[in-house]
Amino acid sequence: MEETPASLKMAKIDLINSLEKISSVVPDRILKLEGFILKENQNEQLEIIIFRGYSSSTTHPIEIDSEKKVINFSYTITNFKLYKAPLIESEENFIRENQNSVFFLNQKNWI
Repeated sequence: MEETPASLKMAKIDLINSLEKISSVVPDRILKLEGFILKENQNEQLEIIIFRGYSSSTTHPIEIDSEKKVINFSYTITNFKLYKAPLIESEENFIRENQNSVFFLNQKNWI
């Protein structure tokens, strides 16, 4: 049996929506997604923060309707960083990072 590459599997699911669902049950974590949007043959920086089941972008407008995709452009996420919430300037809140898009789809990796 031939195995399907992870990138093809990811195309079949909405990565951000799936991460939002996990985030809603792990409310003391913040996941930062870093990557880029290909726009007019150039890469534009993309940063999305997921917290308590909701996404917010610091770089692009996003869709707030849960029935629609968060980002309407083709995008690539290259890095994921997990933090403990709330963010407090005097504390080290960073927990871990990973570049594998499947890693944080496992809720155990949010702990």
